[in-house]
Amino acid sequence: MGSVPVEVVGNEFAQVAVSVDTDANSPRLRIEDLRSGRVRFLDALELETLVHLPEGKLQSLLDPSADRWREDRE
Repeated sequence: MGSVPVEVVGNEFAQVAVSVDTDANSPRLRIEDLRSGRVRFLDALELETLVHLPEGKLQSLLDPSADRWREDRE
């Protein structure tokens, strides 16, 4: 896999490995949840969208009961 070296970002609630993946058409951020092994790729447009999210919408994404720890998620 073509990627820039991994950095780990963590606190008492979560720990993720972050790198830049270059295997796609353009560079994208590769984020791996170190607890579950789940991986997500974010391109420049998705990252820019996060920057412009109103604070209230970002806070709703951070609610772990909304999706992250539900047993009935896909």
